[in-house]
Amino acid sequence: MLKIGVFGAGHLGKIHIQQWLEVKGVKVVGFYDPDDEMAAMTIAKFQIPRYADVDSLIAAADAVDIVAPTIAHFEIAKSCLLSGRHLFVEKPLAHTLEEGKELVKLVKEANVKCQVGHVERYNPAFLAVGDQLLQPMFIEAHRLAQFNPRGTDVSVILDLMIHDIDIVMCLVKSPVRRISASGVSVLSETADIANARIEFDNGCVANLTSSRISLKNMRKMRLFQRDAYIGIDFLNKETEIIRLKEEGAPAGMLDFPLEMGHGEKKIISVQSPEIIPSNAIRTELSEFAFAIINDRPVRVSVYDGYQAMDVAHQVLKKMSLHNELHNV
Repeated sequence: MLKIGVFGAGHLGKIHIQQWLEVKGVKVVGFYDPDDEMAAMTIAKFQIPRYADVDSLIAAADAVDIVAPTIAHFEIAKSCLLSGRHLFVEKPLAHTLEEGKELVKLVKEANVKCQVGHVERYNPAFLAVGDQLLQPMFIEAHRLAQFNPRGTDVSVILDLMIHDIDIVMCLVKSPVRRISASGVSVLSETADIANARIEFDNGCVANLTSSRISLKNMRKMRLFQRDAYIGIDFLNKETEIIRLKEEGAPAGMLDFPLEMGHGEKKIISVQSPEIIPSNAIRTELSEFAFAIINDRPVRVSVYDGYQAMDVAHQVLKKMSLHNELHNV
């Protein structure tokens, strides 16, 4: 039985505990949270013990799940890794790039499993295109959320856009050539709405927009490549693929001809891949446990988490420079 300790019992921490209790082959040995009121609510709801300090919970667990505020990630993760414990840490990996780089080093030295909680990798709409040959040359993403004071201690880049940055880096697999960005603080002390353009060495361009002051929620990504358009709706769990149909291929669900002129005709095929319903957080935690028990690679490595963080911080830097130039 794999023993799991959870750090953090806030909104997301409680969700993680609830999901861990549903994972087979796992025992939640307890949690740590310095907030007495939060801890009392967690004990009453889940009937699991609260540990008095960080070190005692680390000692009792085989693997830890860090769902504490980002500023606390590094110190807890460092203690876990120096004790040889497997580590799951919510995104972003750490508070600063220096901390993130140190964690990458410590994970390698400890030779343990470490997964970063970029949960959109497990979204059923994204998993539905897993068997497709994806080579996007233009990506457009909109991640809009209604205002919620929770999470406004960090910029919208690290709060929301980092999800799309991770997906883009996963898909493109090419060095970043250039980044430009702009953003505005409207209701909080950090940027609430931002746009970033990321250009890659292979010619791909990603245009990402994130806002946490929208009137409605939206989490959509559109991929354009030479042979296809792929639309992924992360919020409503829907995916569509529109591509040119090869001559002689069997009829699809929705095929329609396009007159190209001079007697040339092409056929467009519209497909809706099967979406298999799942709980993305439970899936990522289950897969992390499976990787430990069976010594398999994790889907979102510590380096993946650092890479997303690195690009996010480059976006923040470019946004700051843009605002200084334009006196925003």
